[in-house]
Amino acid sequence: MSRVNTRVTGIPPVRTSMVTSADGATLRVEEYGPAGAPAVVLAHGWTCNTRFWDAQIRDLATDHRVIAYDQRGHGGSPAPAPVAGLGTGGGRGYSAEALADDLEAVLAATLRPGERAVLAGHSMGGMTIMAAARRPLLRQHAAAALLCSTGPARLIAESLVVPLGPGGLRTRLTRAIIGAKAPLGPVTPVSRKILKYATMGPASPPERVDTCAHIVHACPRGARYGWSQVLATLDLDADVRELRLPVAVVVGTADRLTPPVHARRLAAALPHCTGLTVLPGMGHMTPVEAPEAVTARIRELTLTYLGVKQDAQGEQGGAMAEAAAATAAETDGRENEEAGA
Repeated sequence: MSRVNTRVTGIPPVRTSMVTSADGATLRVEEYGPAGAPAVVLAHGWTCNTRFWDAQIRDLATDHRVIAYDQRGHGGSPAPAPVAGLGTGGGRGYSAEALADDLEAVLAATLRPGERAVLAGHSMGGMTIMAAARRPLLRQHAAAALLCSTGPARLIAESLVVPLGPGGLRTRLTRAIIGAKAPLGPVTPVSRKILKYATMGPASPPERVDTCAHIVHACPRGARYGWSQVLATLDLDADVRELRLPVAVVVGTADRLTPPVHARRLAAALPHCTGLTVLPGMGHMTPVEAPEAVTARIRELTLTYLGVKQDAQGEQGGAMAEAAAATAAETDGRENEEAGA
């Protein structure tokens, strides 16, 4: 069993449950906010857990029903069957199909027939939404989606974690780093610096770096390695073209793991991209680094596609949306010249 999350939202879940996926894997699901409120489903990324969305849960749960789940092998979701030499969580049970299966299982267990939700996915969570593009339950339940700091393919070749020019050497070194089997060990000043360089913007406050470091270091080694093998060869380009719902895209200019080239490609390929927002100075961990901007994008989607009323909290969300727009380098993925390049 993976380590269960320690919640720091200040808001206890209304309901915590274990949901069974198609292959029998179980997923820990947390639900927040008032029953009957517009629904938001949050899917975290590689080496993270539902704690990664704490800022969004705190804000959205006042007037939304927020559903967050641990990807298999992360947080409170058990890892798939073990592989020799790695312990629990080796290579079996990890695939793009498993990501889509798990999302469908969560939607089926938490949403009523015909109920629609806004889906938000960060990094591998965004890839989860792409992988499920053709799935009947996604098409039934998803009103709109946010793809945050993510990409569909060529993740290793286009990563900027290794400070070299593009080419075979950089790709080989990146593959070795991303796919390392060694345990991360405790969070130390050195490990914080490494994580900040690889995943966050240079101006990220120490407390946010510390938050991300503790989340990432809590990920079991087997799950980290198992999913790294999937990400190394992932190709969801065809699935992106089948994601036929309104989709917003967010990326940071300092994202080394999934740099802006991915976001621009997504914005150009999506059938209905509602906008590309590029956040100056932000790295890969945008929901933690720029929580107000990410939450504002989710609120814009729920307002537009779920008809959320503009109450006091909605007015606050609108203000945050204006702030995000003011600081974004780009705001329309279809009309912006860079997005179409």
